[in-house]
Amino acid sequence: MVSVKKSSRVTLLPIGGGREIGANSYLLQADGHDVLLDCGVHPKKEGVEALPDFSLLERAPDVVIVSHGHVDHCGALPQLLKRFPAARPFATEATVDVMDCMLHNSVSVMTILARERNIVEYPLYTHEDVVSAIHRAWAMELDEEFALRDDATATGRFYHAGHVLGSASVLLRLPGHTVFYTGDICTSDQELMGGLSPLDDSEDVDTLIIESTYGANVEADETTYEEQTDRFCATTNDVLGRGGAVLVPTFALGRTQEMLNIVARLQDSGRLPEVPVYASGLGRAVYEVYHRYLDYLHPDAELQPLSRFERLGDVWEPGVVQDLLSEPGIIVATSGMMIENTPSAMVAEEMVRHKRHGMFFVGYLDPDTLGYRVLHAETGARMRFGRGRPPVKVRLENRRHFSFSAHAPRTALREVIRRIDPKNVVFVHGDPEAIDWMHDQTGDGCRKFSPTRGEPITLEA
Repeated sequence: MVSVKKSSRVTLLPIGGGREIGANSYLLQADGHDVLLDCGVHPKKEGVEALPDFSLLERAPDVVIVSHGHVDHCGALPQLLKRFPAARPFATEATVDVMDCMLHNSVSVMTILARERNIVEYPLYTHEDVVSAIHRAWAMELDEEFALRDDATATGRFYHAGHVLGSASVLLRLPGHTVFYTGDICTSDQELMGGLSPLDDSEDVDTLIIESTYGANVEADETTYEEQTDRFCATTNDVLGRGGAVLVPTFALGRTQEMLNIVARLQDSGRLPEVPVYASGLGRAVYEVYHRYLDYLHPDAELQPLSRFERLGDVWEPGVVQDLLSEPGIIVATSGMMIENTPSAMVAEEMVRHKRHGMFFVGYLDPDTLGYRVLHAETGARMRFGRGRPPVKVRLENRRHFSFSAHAPRTALREVIRRIDPKNVVFVHGDPEAIDWMHDQTGDGCRKFSPTRGEPITLEA
């Protein structure tokens, strides 16, 4: 390991993210080293507005650290590399393979949106750009120290983050300053993923950059994973027993694989009946990547074969959803926040017309998304499920949210801060209410920051 003098400061500039969730991207500068932490798109914005503000970059970053494969953390990487081809992307081996799925899917989605909504900037990059980005990515093993550039004056090391397959926090040893960036973390075990691997207590961290997603969420503090499983099981049984179907909107990476295996375990134990279980396309593609990286899962995980689950089918074809809902079944469909024109939105548009079904959200829901509006809609209200689509009367009453999120609850985040005991804490990846709670409830033994996009901060070692 390179020995560095502990005397310098670093500058952190959010070019995306900060006091919001989306387009996460943070520029670290220290003694001539430029390191970009993540490079995502914003799920609620379109065209160039969805990108980080690359105009804030005065020169090409030396390195891009990609914490994991969700598009709000990696979806702008091909665009960045088109602009700055000298930048070196680093990620774990599993994340590189996950990005291959997620970024090609993004091109396909953008191409459809360009045609349907006349978004002239789409697609922001091509399939060829994705191939180039994946080819140039440095695939690293967990717990392996690597040089950030050829002169080896700065190093990085990935630690298992517990969020989704391949997700990693990173310890950066920059000249005079040590930074730990959590990315998205989960501190407890899920069905497949083990919890965050903590830093060794002997590590001296100058600056901790930590996610704050659930800073305003009380429910996540008050329940366990198995308690949520019990509630989900009981409510699902009630719907299936009445001849209804259950829709579980999920993120293609992480929540799809977790929920499919929870359902399989409950069926194998006799707690759920052997009804058909359906999974949609991108979630199935990512599931295959999980099978290639079993060593990333916790030792007790039993990943079911993908062949156990039925293909959802083309929900855009007339009559397909009606046939799907004509008998009891469990439908695990993307997207988790029910973005318009995704499989979960198409199934939900038909499902809400009927009382006998159940719709169960199992992850983070942004208040500005269709999924949030469906969850909180009054029975009898009329809703539109997409641009140009006629309004639908909501008759479905059984709409619930279960706390299966892969984000650490706020009490666990506070414990991470306490254990690492940094000189500086920077709160990112949360809405203002969440970040303000984390800022206010963190002890006074460190300097605390919560910058917005375009707001540089200086951090002293």
